[in-house]
Amino acid sequence: MTANVPTVSLADGTAMPQLGFGVFQVPDAETTAAVSAALDAGYRSIDTAAVYGNERGVGRALAESGVARDDLFVTTKLWIDRLGRAAAREGLEQSLEKLGLDPVDLYLIHWPTPATDDYLDAWQGLEDLRAAGLATSIGVSNFLPEHLDRVAALGGSTPVVNQVELHPALQNRDTVAANARHGAVTEAWSPLAQGAVLGDAPVVDAARAHGVTPAQVVLRWHLQQGRVVIPKSVTPARIAANLDVFGFDLTDAELAAIDGLERDGRTGPHPASFNG
Repeated sequence: MTANVPTVSLADGTAMPQLGFGVFQVPDAETTAAVSAALDAGYRSIDTAAVYGNERGVGRALAESGVARDDLFVTTKLWIDRLGRAAAREGLEQSLEKLGLDPVDLYLIHWPTPATDDYLDAWQGLEDLRAAGLATSIGVSNFLPEHLDRVAALGGSTPVVNQVELHPALQNRDTVAANARHGAVTEAWSPLAQGAVLGDAPVVDAARAHGVTPAQVVLRWHLQQGRVVIPKSVTPARIAANLDVFGFDLTDAELAAIDGLERDGRTGPHPASFNG
């Protein structure tokens, strides 16, 4: 791992970098350059998904980087067309082939799609994949407390990560509490609310006080509350800036002011109703 990025300890004992690089909505043709820039900047955790259509681009960047496999932490996700115990293996095998990896460090169920409850079978499929050595750690994405409770009720293992939309305008406090109750680390996607919070006064004021950018303030807010965060950019300067967030600390008052920006400002689908 890079020297300046701390890790969080997952419930299965795996160490995961607390700050990684996301490639959501990055076209495959641009992904290799973006991930290469991230690796050059010092990122060692890369987050992709089958549905993003850019796993091959990620794989090319990893292969060309010269970074040792043991120093990388790669996450991908099972899409809703593979929500079944047997289908999950097919989904992961396709992702591994595109990424050029075996195993993947973290494999997530992308959405619960509650209309079918197939996520329960899929979870048992992920347990099979971990036992087979195809995924080191397994978790979920966009799961609400009730989905986590139902996975736990299966009586097997529980997710070590729940990746959810989370930023100052949508803090998902009930889900964060449920994650803690089930021993899952909270990972934030869309951590900057697609820029929607960068002009808010508490963020701007903190940026001015510390001589940093508003985006750096919001990422620092996440990190100081113990979350894993995966900002996305295709601009090398911004990619590097998003990693440069370990040289300052927000005060308790600044953290509380940013906490006060909650306004149910969801940018993506609601997990209770999203079924693809």
